[in-house]
This record gives sequence, C-alpha cells and structure tokens, in this order.
Amino acid sequence: MTGAVGPPLSGTPRTRLRRGREKARGRREALLDVLAAGFVCHLGVVVEGVVMVVPTVYGYDPDTLYLHGSVASRSLAGPPDEVCVTVTVLDGVVLARSVFEHSVNYRSAMIYGRPGDVTDDTEKLAALRLITEHVAPGQWDYARQPNRRELAATRLWALSLGEASVKVRSGGPDDADSADARDGRWAGELPVLTGFGTPVPDPALPVGTPVPRHVADLPGTWPGRG
Repeated sequence: MTGAVGPPLSGTPRTRLRRGREKARGRREALLDVLAAGFVCHLGVVVEGVVMVVPTVYGYDPDTLYLHGSVASRSLAGPPDEVCVTVTVLDGVVLARSVFEHSVNYRSAMIYGRPGDVTDDTEKLAALRLITEHVAPGQWDYARQPNRRELAATRLWALSLGEASVKVRSGGPDDADSADARDGRWAGELPVLTGFGTPVPDPALPVGTPVPRHVADLPGTWPGRG
C-alpha cells in the first residue's frame, strides 16, 4: 500500500528524521500501512510528573487514532497536553558477517499530538467498532455490543494523525561490499511472521458450540502483514 500518492505526512521539527533519513517515508499511505500491520501501540504520556509508556490495542481511520481504557485508568486521565504514540512492526532479523552490521527490518510510526476525549455515545460506539475490528475482524457484529453502563465505564481518546513520522528498513545486510564478505560466512534475513493460531474454546462453552466463521478464518498470518 505504501506509495507516492496521497497527502504527505507532516514535516514538523519533531517528525523530521535527523539520522537514517533514507528510511523516512513521507506519504500518508505509509502511516496507514504501519497502523494496519501493527497490533499493539505504546502510549507515551506524563502522569503526575512521571513518564509512563503503556502498551494497548488501538483502532484508526484515515485521520484519527483511537485508544481506549477504563475511566479509572491513570494513563488515560486528562487528556494531557501532549502524548507520543508509537507502533512498530518487526519484519525480520538481519544477520550480517559482523556483529556490528547486524540489524532488523521494521516499519515504525510515531504520532504526536493532544488527544481529545470521545464523549458522545454514537462516536464511542464507532471508535470501539474500529478498535474491535482491527483486533479481530468480524467480531463487532458477532458479539454483544456495549450497553450504556459499559460505555460510561469506558474512556476513549481520539488522536489526530496530523503530526506523524514513519521509518522503514528492508533488505539484507549492508556489508556485502566489505572485506568481511570474502570470509565465507552466511549472511541474510530471517523473516518474522506474526499470525493467529488455532482457536481455543472457552471451557465454559456448551459442548458442540461451533467456532464462528470469522474466527475460524483468522488463523494464519496477521491480516495487515500481507
């Protein structure tokens, strides 16, 4: 999906790459590729003067990233003036001839901004649908949807994708032209695959309860990784 069309990403002082500039990707499609391929993001936020980095699942649309948690969550209290959210997809381990040249292939995104509280129930449901469908496509329409009490107990943040940067590293090791390349050692990439396994039923299910089709179809490579 990464390409040379569509709107560019922001070019603010904190999203401009100062090192490894060749790894930068400047189009919005590259950011959406990373969000589609990722599963967990890390929310960096200052809470009561202390920096916290919280892993959590997320949902998104072309303009907004959605994060959710309990109304009692310290990390989602606020919202704060600024947060930084990161998503990293590990695609492979790069083994070179020398340890110094070892690397990893990855896609990563950093998103900056001030999140806003989602308070309208209709907007909450839409955001929760995005999060649910990102984690397990088809599950929103299959499971019971949140009631008013559950919505009231859920806090949702909406973070604009307006300020973001993307870095991508791909390919083999960088020492093919070095003296080490003549010593006969193997070098290359070990691809990393992420996917769902065979569904394990809840022991409390009545015997014979079928696995729904959308769950049975999930095992294999994570949908966004293809």
